[in-house]
Amino acid sequence: MYENEFAVRLAKLRLQKGVSARDMSLSIGQNPGYINSIENGKSLPSMAGFFFICEYLDITPEEFFDGELEQPKEMRSLIGNLKRLDARQFQNIASIVEALAEK
Repeated sequence: MYENEFAVRLAKLRLQKGVSARDMSLSIGQNPGYINSIENGKSLPSMAGFFFICEYLDITPEEFFDGELEQPKEMRSLIGNLKRLDARQFQNIASIVEALAEK
């Protein structure tokens, strides 16, 4: 069960990055079919391989496993910016987000 979720999440994040499985495999120092074999459920990466995958995708392991997080890199950037706001600015943004989420 988890193997399939892992494979689906990897494929989704890779496609968001706009890179082929072959190019990603080669970029992380693996054979050309490495990512493809993971996405097809034929294998799982080692822990070190998983960390290379996360580094390549520019996400944390936590972000990888958060399936509800559609755009992990962008969310991390947004949260970083929100942390720099004062209380009034933050409340204004929170109100806008709440209004958008209601629609």
